[in-house]
Amino acid sequence: MTMNATPSSERTHIGFFGCRNAGKSALVNAVTGQQLAIVSEQKGTTTDPVLKAMELLPLGPVVIIDTAGLDDVGELGAKRLSKTRQILNKTDIAVLVVDATVGLTPHDNDILEQIAKKNIPTIVAINKIDLSEVADNLPFGDNVIRVSAETGEGIEQLKETLGRLGRQETQQIGLLEGLVEAGDLVVMVTPIDKAAPKGRLILPQQQTIRDALERGVPTLVVRDTELEFALKQLVEPPKLVITDSQVFKEVAARLPINQPLTSFSILMARYKGSLDYAVRGIAALQSLKSHARVLISEGCTHHRQCNDIGTVKLPHWIRQFTKSDDIQFSFTSGGEFPLDLSGYDLIVHCGGCMLNEREMTYRVACAQDQNIPMTNYGLVIAHVNGILKRSLQPFNQYHELIQSLG
Repeated sequence: MTMNATPSSERTHIGFFGCRNAGKSALVNAVTGQQLAIVSEQKGTTTDPVLKAMELLPLGPVVIIDTAGLDDVGELGAKRLSKTRQILNKTDIAVLVVDATVGLTPHDNDILEQIAKKNIPTIVAINKIDLSEVADNLPFGDNVIRVSAETGEGIEQLKETLGRLGRQETQQIGLLEGLVEAGDLVVMVTPIDKAAPKGRLILPQQQTIRDALERGVPTLVVRDTELEFALKQLVEPPKLVITDSQVFKEVAARLPINQPLTSFSILMARYKGSLDYAVRGIAALQSLKSHARVLISEGCTHHRQCNDIGTVKLPHWIRQFTKSDDIQFSFTSGGEFPLDLSGYDLIVHCGGCMLNEREMTYRVACAQDQNIPMTNYGLVIAHVNGILKRSLQPFNQYHELIQSLG
């Protein structure tokens, strides 16, 4: 990952849905101008969802997702359909591809209902209009477009509509929004993470540095081992110190007590829209009882190290903090996230740098709907080290809430 490459989590995710042989894959290829998907007259050619990051004008950086048919059959087909429905949780714009010779099917109507419930901007693409036989029950509307993947008719209109809907999507606040202004100095403490590939910073660090550069905010990037030396070189204290959560305790001890401090994980949770629920969920950490069940969930699928933060460090810290050795932990990573959360007493989620905002919002909504508290890696680490209030001090909206937290 280079510093100028747009992460998949920051791209508009466009999902193509439809029945088998509606022409989803052919339409994906026509829209992108590339042979991204295998096209065949045989039903069920596309099995697992296929994701491709690319540039698509007029939208810019996107992730195109081709999915299995909504009318897939059999036990294996049911599993494929389950995967397709999961894709909705990360879809920013949905394109329902309808076979013009067949018309809307019950499967199409069912997915349209699910899309509507999730408030996903939707285009209905009536494909194969070049064929002589066209069904009578074809819909009309502003976002209903008649296309032919074979002849190219309507493809430019489809791309223009994708661009219009993409521009209407809610823009995220910046990582440093409201925390610093142009000219403020920020110190970023970035230990060399063993889980990051050689020669790279982890994604939250990359994105925060980029956000600082765009705001005209001078940035001093150091490892935790050089922090004290670096601070002594400064004429004035920094406006804000941002640290990797794993060294929260060590960094806090090296800073004056009045120095504003937070972590990349907490910044990322705010950026992804999950911090409010995470702050409220942290109180559940104090009330965990014997045999409590905790789900630790990460959005990425990095190679697990021997001292991995999610599977090793966090369980150790939580057991120490609660003085309960029999707390049971479960783990998920990547796109995995249980539909049924009722068996858990607490969910501890990473900052979500590898998840787009819509998928992170979905996960929070799942927890809220089932009344399961959900918090964040950085908040847990701050809390177990007695610096929770300090880690949230830079965020004005939490001042009243954190008075009740330890």
